[in-house]
Amino acid sequence: MSRFSIAILAAALLAPGRLPGTQTAAFDAGWRFLKADAAGAEKPEFDDSGWRAVDVPHDWSIEGPFDAKNATGAAGGFSPAGVGWYRKHFALAAGDAGGRVFIEFDGVMANSDVWINGYHLGRRPYGYASFEYELTGHVNFGAKDANVVAVRADNVAQPASRWYTGAGIYRHVRLLLEEPVHAEHWSTFVTTPKVSAAEATVWVESRLVNQSEQARSVKLQIRITDSRGGPVGSAETGAQMVAAGKSADFAAEITVKNPERWDIGHGALYRAEVGVLDGGGATRGSRADGGVHTAATVEFGIREFHFDADTGFWLNGINLKIKGVAMHHDGGAVGAAVPLRVWQRRLELLRQIGVNAIRTAHNPPAPDFLALCDRMGFLVMDEMFDCWTVAKNPYDYHLYFNEWSKTDTRDTVRRDRNHPSIILYSAGNEIHDTPKADLAKEILSGLVAVFHANDPTRPVTQALFRPNVSHDYDDGLADM
Repeated sequence: MSRFSIAILAAALLAPGRLPGTQTAAFDAGWRFLKADAAGAEKPEFDDSGWRAVDVPHDWSIEGPFDAKNATGAAGGFSPAGVGWYRKHFALAAGDAGGRVFIEFDGVMANSDVWINGYHLGRRPYGYASFEYELTGHVNFGAKDANVVAVRADNVAQPASRWYTGAGIYRHVRLLLEEPVHAEHWSTFVTTPKVSAAEATVWVESRLVNQSEQARSVKLQIRITDSRGGPVGSAETGAQMVAAGKSADFAAEITVKNPERWDIGHGALYRAEVGVLDGGGATRGSRADGGVHTAATVEFGIREFHFDADTGFWLNGINLKIKGVAMHHDGGAVGAAVPLRVWQRRLELLRQIGVNAIRTAHNPPAPDFLALCDRMGFLVMDEMFDCWTVAKNPYDYHLYFNEWSKTDTRDTVRRDRNHPSIILYSAGNEIHDTPKADLAKEILSGLVAVFHANDPTRPVTQALFRPNVSHDYDDGLADM
């Protein structure tokens, strides 16, 4: 990937003349924070000079004060809840004006609203969902401190969870600068449909979006490198003419000889670099010289796994026992904004007692946690929800399930599907809808369809709640 070190801080201009292709900048530093509601704080002219300076990830709830009277209750650690505002001033170089600008949040707890220069980009209720907004058309280029992104996070209504959730922008944020022709967010998917000690088939697919003002003839150029950066295979797709404002799907197959297989305790990772190339048609690519620009870079593992009804789990031709633990998303005393070393130490200690698998109880984890499991060679069950339409707490996700569950599931699967550590998705934990068989089966079938539409390579399971009482083994729910 042709990366450009942007390091955007408050009151910092981006250097002009950036390299072509996707540019990803850490957007964690230089925020201002207020632990209160503030009328008009979404407006760029709002005076935030008196707000506290913070870097994200930031969990303001873990700072207290803790009080037995707090509405989060014992399950929430008697931690405070409320509204938190974040604002960040930043600048973009004049030379970037021809590109597309996006912001990506790994997680905001909870009920987040995001604005850019006073324009409302959207709202996401689920604090564990990652999401992206496009800023193009609402940002200014070339002037110092020309832009303000504002985020309001609201977890006032409590109790909203059966465990500590944290509060605020508690996961990482990134700014992305894209070419007008670029890969759709989370569209690049790498799978290994055939794997042996002698060779592996690697399938790479991606969707290109043409946000320029004219049709483009483009194709993909794919290069695979091993963990040491050495090239192990490449391919080029056929060219397609993509009309302005439209998208097109591309895919290619590459054979890797003598692959180093990803395994438990052996996190061997490869990298697929996906470039956009001028297709040689009537119009040129998005670069003025018609050359290649990087659209996506994906780390992946080469491995084969499956489940057998008689013998259980198989990985790379070996029958293994899954020895798993459930891990919540927080880091105990450090709260929900968990330093990666905390996770690494926990996994090291768990490995010492024989653990080889993690269940993300009971929600999607941070992307950097999954990347750590990839590198350390842990298996992962990626879980989505702790409830569906029947509440476990008065203000939990059941309030948003009908409107948001399929969107949150789709986005999570597309975000996570390149992680070789993941071997299972879970559609829910001890769901209380199951006594109503028709309702539960309708919901589960819809969720499973979303999982498999976005990732047909992994099975979907669910933690059943008192299945003998709910007759899940008799009414067909368990069979699903």
